[in-house]
Amino acid sequence: METTPIQYCFTLPDGSKHFFDLQLNTQNLELYGCTPEILPEWTKLEFNQCPNCTISTQTHQHCPLAVNLVNIIESFERLVSYDKINVEVVTDERIVSHQTTAQKGIKSLMGLVIATCGCPHTAFFKSMVRFHLPLATREETIYRATSTYLLAQYFLKKEGQKADLDLKGLKQIYKNIQVVNISIAERLRAATKTDSSLNAIILLDVYAQAIPLVIEESLEEIGYLFAPFISETGSAKDHNQH
Repeated sequence: METTPIQYCFTLPDGSKHFFDLQLNTQNLELYGCTPEILPEWTKLEFNQCPNCTISTQTHQHCPLAVNLVNIIESFERLVSYDKINVEVVTDERIVSHQTTAQKGIKSLMGLVIATCGCPHTAFFKSMVRFHLPLATREETIYRATSTYLLAQYFLKKEGQKADLDLKGLKQIYKNIQVVNISIAERLRAATKTDSSLNAIILLDVYAQAIPLVIEESLEEIGYLFAPFISETGSAKDHNQH
């Protein structure tokens, strides 16, 4: 099994460090190193189960997403959302180090773990994990999600299936994620006394709400990035016609 390491190191306000040493299977894009042996009550599947959940309690005792959040929740139990921390993310390709708030740092790690947790509603995000961008901004997230979805449509078309260039499927993916985020937030309210992890989920949901709106506006928010290419392509076409 070929894996690639992803390490998150959080330096907390008191100087203590929390390490998350994860291994990403480069073939099936599953993440190892984030599942605890002892699972709390709030990880049971029927505990605030998502209304759009497609997993049966007959086959799964626990929610795969909740299970993968346990270590994160317990590690940051003492932090509040706006505590200043340092986050360092180490992969084979690069090291990213950033001073930020607890909620933003936790959001980045949660986004990585949730994408690979095994929840059917997060399967789309697995390919994005292979090229994980720590602490991604709203604009970066919009760019990466839409680009990934359109690339997936290319491969679908190669398989003889219909390509969705209107991004209707991507809108539905994010609407499903919004439902998941609400239910996970309810789980976390039962799991933690502080707000850092809960607000990290809320920040992820802000992004999840933004993308369907941006799609409805024809991606105008990032359309300017392609103006040079569109202009050049149009000029070349006019030149060839003459």
